[in-house]
Amino acid sequence: MILIPHKAKQFLVLLVKLLIVGGAFYFIYDQLAHNDKLDWQKFITVFRKNQSVLGIGFILLLSVLNRYFEILKWQNLAKVIHEISLGEATKQVLAALTAGIFTPNGVGEYAGKALYYPKSEVKKVVFLNLICNGIQMILTVIFGLFGLLYFNSKYEVITAKTVGILFAIFVFFFVILFFFKKITIKGYSIEKLLHKINEIPKPIHQKNIFLGILRYLVFSHQYYFLFLAFDVQLPYFTLIATIAVVYFLASSLPTFQFLDFAVKGSVAIYFFGILDVNEWIVVFISTLMWFLNVVLPVILGSYYVLNFKTKTRI
Repeated sequence: MILIPHKAKQFLVLLVKLLIVGGAFYFIYDQLAHNDKLDWQKFITVFRKNQSVLGIGFILLLSVLNRYFEILKWQNLAKVIHEISLGEATKQVLAALTAGIFTPNGVGEYAGKALYYPKSEVKKVVFLNLICNGIQMILTVIFGLFGLLYFNSKYEVITAKTVGILFAIFVFFFVILFFFKKITIKGYSIEKLLHKINEIPKPIHQKNIFLGILRYLVFSHQYYFLFLAFDVQLPYFTLIATIAVVYFLASSLPTFQFLDFAVKGSVAIYFFGILDVNEWIVVFISTLMWFLNVVLPVILGSYYVLNFKTKTRI
């Protein structure tokens, strides 16, 4: 086994930190500077017309709450390993978000959180992070399906026959999972996964679901209030249902965190186009949501990445 000198190890760790932070900032700059769909002149005109200190403060508060509920979710799940403070949970969540910004579907997040725990706990951390993200995805699917049904009842973008086929596919998929849950692949099976999920105390699951619902309501309504700020006047349920559909469909697509707004923006342009909402407004709001809920936390997370100490792995 090759032993790396302490000084060389410190240099490598610093290099990795700088690459993560530098890469994150480069991707953020690249997306903001070279997106030709962003009409800054129109944005400034609307901003000057509707600018409000209270309004800006409220939108920023929703961003804080969005990330705060995510931090509480992780603090709650981390109890399975050991209790951590709110400050420690904040550090782990924000650093992991920064590490995962340019990895497919934020998989770097899993490694980012694992670095704060002993090697013996890595599998457990990855599993708990899967539970943390999994409940958010399940809620996105549930709200999204209801939103799609509501949207479709008004605008019929999908025929009744297609809805029936999709429903049959979902039922077939779950039946297959039920019958093959005992099949083991490399020591893993659906049955074992369900057993491990059931090992987590029910109060932790209940709190995780509750915080997940709160987080979903916060970011979906932040989207809603931004549309109001851009003078989009649509019925509440129509707007919320469309937002739910956009999050549901966009979350189903494999993507990178730094391209999140582009994917959501593309899906949003189609559905909000049906509602006759200006394309540039949709693109700008998608970009603002990305900036407020990904870019700002990544900037904060960069501090924790740069201050990460390797001794936490002992």
